Amino acid sequence: MEFLVEIIKPVLSLTVLAVVFGGILAWADKVFAVKKDPRVDEIIEVLPGANCGACGYAGCAAFAEAVAKGEAPVNGCPVGRQKVADEIAKIMGVSAACDDECLKARLVCQGSDDVAKTKMIYHGIDDCRAAVLLHGGDKTCPYGCLGLGTCVRVCPFDAISMGDNGLPVIDAGLCTGCNKCRDACPKGVIRMVPEGSAVLVACNSHDKGAAVVKACKVGCIACGKCVKVCPEDAIALVDNLAVIDPAKCTNCGACVEACPTKAIIRL
Repeated sequence: MEFLVEIIKPVLSLTVLAVVFGGILAWADKVFAVKKDPRVDEIIEVLPGANCGACGYAGCAAFAEAVAKGEAPVNGCPVGRQKVADEIAKIMGVSAACDDECLKARLVCQGSDDVAKTKMIYHGIDDCRAAVLLHGGDKTCPYGCLGLGTCVRVCPFDAISMGDNGLPVIDAGLCTGCNKCRDACPKGVIRMVPEGSAVLVACNSHDKGAAVVKACKVGCIACGKCVKVCPEDAIALVDNLAVIDPAKCTNCGACVEACPTKAIIRL
């Protein structure tokens, strides 16, 4: 009998301790628990799950958390496009409609072979990033598009194609604003522009007017005529290049008509 008592005592002690510590752990779990927004899991469910990072976040889970916190737009997933944006918007109780702040890729160069001069004939790897390593590329203008289609190949949405004039053509309807083309361009001739913008300075040169004229027929020569005719003071010359402030621009088109080299175009 005493033998059984000796065995039961430690068993009971351990059982009591287990219950006590279990209760403490359960209490701590509730008190110190990190509350998770249930919408995060709902958003993850509707995302493609590609974890491509095109949204600017490490993966779909990180993007979902950012959306739930209000730090990322509901239409920020370029892979899912409008369908996924609509589903996320429904979860968040907001609209997925794209406003003027939605950014689209635009080519800021018109330097095709018929208007831009070349300084050499390039025979090498068919990639702008490789060509630029050889004296900055074949164009006389050090800021112009090289036209080898690197942007076309990196676009995951087939939004870019090469035109007959040797320059890339961007389909704004297919562009999701993922920035991959912009980041891949070694010349910086692709910029993200608000979708509502109707005019664009289609030049990337920062050379003085005389040098621009020698290199390209349609380059910005920093004459300042666009600055003078703009009724909204939305244009300024920055480092020999006209820059339009989209927040002030009303898309009146006065600058387009005034530009002597047609470096400012309508979209």
